[in-house]
Amino acid sequence: MRWKQIFCAQGNDVRLMTFGILTLCGLFVLGLGVLIALSPGKLDPLKDEAGQVIPGSLSERATVDVGGVPQGMFIQSVDPANPVLLILHDGPGMPDWFLNVTHPPGLEQHFTVVWWEQRGAGISFSTDLNPTDFTMERLIEDTIEVAGYLRKRFDQDRVYLLGHSFGSFLGIQVAQRAPDRFHAYIGMAQVAHQIQSEEMAHAAMLDAYRARGDNRMVERLEAAPVSVADGMSPAYLRLRDAAMHGLGGGTTRQMRSMITGVFVPVWGLRAYTLREKINIWRGKAWSRDILWEEVLHTDLTTQITQLDLPVYFFVGDHGLTADPGLSRALFDQIEAPLKGFYLFENSAHSPLFEEPENATAILLRDVSPRVDALVDQH
Repeated sequence: MRWKQIFCAQGNDVRLMTFGILTLCGLFVLGLGVLIALSPGKLDPLKDEAGQVIPGSLSERATVDVGGVPQGMFIQSVDPANPVLLILHDGPGMPDWFLNVTHPPGLEQHFTVVWWEQRGAGISFSTDLNPTDFTMERLIEDTIEVAGYLRKRFDQDRVYLLGHSFGSFLGIQVAQRAPDRFHAYIGMAQVAHQIQSEEMAHAAMLDAYRARGDNRMVERLEAAPVSVADGMSPAYLRLRDAAMHGLGGGTTRQMRSMITGVFVPVWGLRAYTLREKINIWRGKAWSRDILWEEVLHTDLTTQITQLDLPVYFFVGDHGLTADPGLSRALFDQIEAPLKGFYLFENSAHSPLFEEPENATAILLRDVSPRVDALVDQH
């Protein structure tokens, strides 16, 4: 009788285990089906307030041979005759398209907006890429080539160039190299000397968490040093994003977690296929491994002192990722035909997406018309 009871109990355990496995498999299949349904890899057409497709508007994915490899971009405009705005994304290797979806600035109403995904990033990632070809020099040349494609395609002598964070590290060097291709350069969360910025952010975060009485985070930061002399410790690299976002100084002032603010939204983007969504994270890791140390230790204040085109900086007052004071110091030393520095009081790292009405008004009022008077807002 006792053996029968044991046998029955074991049988029940097996049935429960089988049920659990089948349930997990079912949930996995269901989740995969939802992800596939959310991943058609297509852009929706631009529509008016009545939900009708805007006649003559443009909303497309394009793939172009750039520097010998296929590279992808999203292009949107209510009128393709509008000025072209080429956006260089963050990273290295992290596309900004998700921010255009979660925090839409509506730039396509005024510009032909090009969200190019750089070599090794997002839809431009491929396992066939040669790491030895992935250099800042190659990205500068790629950007100039992309600008040439856009100038020819849209029959415009010049385009506008906007770089965000890592994109600003790239963009300001492009602007220095080829000013005749661009109406103006806009640096958002402009990088100046990133390792110095990280050292300053570390000190600022220690002060802020001490003031909060968050002893646990203080202990973790104290055990995760960063300095201009010694670089970033592995512990700081692991802690950095969580610590910055916990203070509202990360991607946006309101974002408190990279998981809920970036990772989850990316999986819901309809513009990518499921494989491309996976490649976003593969490309980010691949690009960062190769370029991060160069970005970290390059002091642009020793390289960028003159630009032969109008220059505008959009800087968030609460940003910890790229220190606003260092951005201002770089701006102040640059000689340019026109200069405009804009400090966004309610933004962290992404003013265009955090304060879109303010940022767009500046683009239309000061940048696009290329006004003849010096613009310098504090």
